[in-house]
Amino acid sequence: MISERAGGALLSQPTGATLAALAKADVAPHLFRYCAKYFADQPGIADAMAKNPSCPAACLIAVCPHLTTAAVQALMDDLDRLSSMPGVAAALATSSSVTSEQRLQLQELQQERSDEAAIADAVTAAEPDRTRQQTLLQRLARMRVVERVQLALKGNREERLVLIRDPCRVVQRAVLQSPRITDREAESFSAMANLSEEVLRLISANRSFLKNYNVVRNLVQNPKTPLDASLHLLPNITAQDLKMLASNRNIPDILRTAAGKLHRQRSQSRTSS
Repeated sequence: MISERAGGALLSQPTGATLAALAKADVAPHLFRYCAKYFADQPGIADAMAKNPSCPAACLIAVCPHLTTAAVQALMDDLDRLSSMPGVAAALATSSSVTSEQRLQLQELQQERSDEAAIADAVTAAEPDRTRQQTLLQRLARMRVVERVQLALKGNREERLVLIRDPCRVVQRAVLQSPRITDREAESFSAMANLSEEVLRLISANRSFLKNYNVVRNLVQNPKTPLDASLHLLPNITAQDLKMLASNRNIPDILRTAAGKLHRQRSQSRTSS
């Protein structure tokens, strides 16, 4: 009887009170389970549960059908958490609020095996030593995608250098989310013309990476960087580098023309002042 009355009291609570309780760091596991069972379809409840890193995987799976696209993206932006919770990626992939791009990445995350030939090419490009190539290839070829995501997040520099070229985009994203990535690595990645356009776009959107001027310059000089990203970064380029860009035949004509125009405008401004 007490249990029933307690349950009835919870059901009568305003949604705002429940949302405030779910936002706390020390939420009792019982509350997550109760909300997953009775409140999942109420506005904001599922998103609040997903936002709390203490939410158990089973409860998160239960509310996946009610998550908004923004909440799904927040989970996608925390690949460490997502890849360490079995079943959540599969549950998210069936949600009607998931975009086609999100669904592709979630499907990648569930793959047991990837293209071994593509992984071999990535290893060869990153590691010149033949013996170490074989060792790396043997390790990576046996890994599931979710395991390579974890390695990308927590591995060493040599492993990240290989995994940034991984055939699965979700693994590439995990490399850029690694807390261990250094400024020198970011500079190196931004200068690579053999990386995917998506990786270069992600680097160009990362504020932490863009604090390093060498990363900005490398991205603008990299012919593989998407044009809209390069043009957006162009105002941050110094006068000397703008002059060099204006004569760089390896970059798109539109970017080269824009660099020359900006350089002339700055020169005229200095002259008039």
